[in-house]
Amino acid sequence: MRGMVKAFKALADETRLRMLNVLMERECCVCEVMQALDVSQACASRNLSALENAGLLKMRRDGRWSIYSIDEDAGQEYLGELIRAVAKGLEGNSRVEKDRSRLRSARRVGPAAVRRGVKG
Repeated sequence: MRGMVKAFKALADETRLRMLNVLMERECCVCEVMQALDVSQACASRNLSALENAGLLKMRRDGRWSIYSIDEDAGQEYLGELIRAVAKGLEGNSRVEKDRSRLRSARRVGPAAVRRGVKG
């Protein structure tokens, strides 16, 4: 039951729901999530870690990049059900549509370059 509580707590945050939304589109590094949601590196990292710790995401290293994606092989079946419920609940939401639109132009440029407004 402890894992389920962690998952529900992780989903009880608008920023984390928005992150799941963009990660349902494709895997992303932290800087791509930053660009898509227009948030700081600290905010992106903290919230991605919370989603990963709850078992909703997995992270892999690719050189200097931390790449996050939805954990399709999560050990608990209810996690997949929760992700599908989030997708259904976000349908038609204008804010998450804007996030997905920004994601289409997001690049892996690194957090420092994103803060300066430099494009990849």
